[in-house]
Amino acid sequence: MKVNEAAVAGTLESSDVMVTVEPGEGIQLSIDSSVINQYGRAIRATVLETLDRLEVTDAKVTVVDHGALDCTIKARVECAVFRAEGVSEKNIPWGGAVR
Repeated sequence: MKVNEAAVAGTLESSDVMVTVEPGEGIQLSIDSSVINQYGRAIRATVLETLDRLEVTDAKVTVVDHGALDCTIKARVECAVFRAEGVSEKNIPWGGAVR
């Protein structure tokens, strides 16, 4: 997938994460988290794994985490990427890239 425009998913509420995806060169990942010392590596791995599964190779990704679970991080990254691609509810690849 190619990131065509900037898109955001998530909130800044407790136990949630806000993910911003913008066009970029290569993967540029920035993480700000209230639990960075404990879970920074896991958050990074989850975001990169999700981008890889969606075949995103060029994007600037900003993650502002407030203690979100792994499944929430994955969902927010997927949503932001699909919004940046202009994917509508009618053509989400259920059972394909979305797992």
